[in-house]
Amino acid sequence: MRIGIFGGSFDPVHLGHLELARCCQQQAELNEVWFVPTARQPLKHSGPSATADQRLAMLELAIADFPNWKVSRAEIDRGGVSYTVETLRHLHEVMPEAELMFMMGADALHDLPSWLDPGEICRLATPLVVARAGEPEPDFDALLAICPPDRVEHIRALQVEMEAMPISSSELRQRLAQGRSIEGMLPNAVLRYIRDKHLYSAS
Repeated sequence: MRIGIFGGSFDPVHLGHLELARCCQQQAELNEVWFVPTARQPLKHSGPSATADQRLAMLELAIADFPNWKVSRAEIDRGGVSYTVETLRHLHEVMPEAELMFMMGADALHDLPSWLDPGEICRLATPLVVARAGEPEPDFDALLAICPPDRVEHIRALQVEMEAMPISSSELRQRLAQGRSIEGMLPNAVLRYIRDKHLYSAS
């Protein structure tokens, strides 16, 4: 069983997230993709705008048509600051036979050596790095400080290609606060949920 782990705030989840998951599943031949919303990210000074339950609900709506995609409550239930290495240790204990692959963008790859216990992260899961069209190529050499050269080459060979999708959760929150349209930027079911709950509005 090869499982892709996709962490993030998902505040809110949008079509860029779903496309990244689709590309990773297809190109890396993942059996499942697990979305793992954070309780609070260590590199972000403020927490998510939506509550944990709201972000979980939006994720469940977003992936409803993808039977091999799941939402994990691991970091939400643990609470506090969400560290990737702790999550991977937990998932490794729960599923010792699974091959875990940690999905990340090229920008996150550059920062990985500064994360908590990055060597352990790479031992527990294989980084699955997504190169988005129009953005700088991933700097796999950044991993040489925490991984043996043969491991780095294996990770490099797994690089996932993705078309440019210039959508961000922060942009969506800003547009909603300004009363601007976000049609076509996230699943319709998620958009309806946001409107029903009056999320991210200036009021």
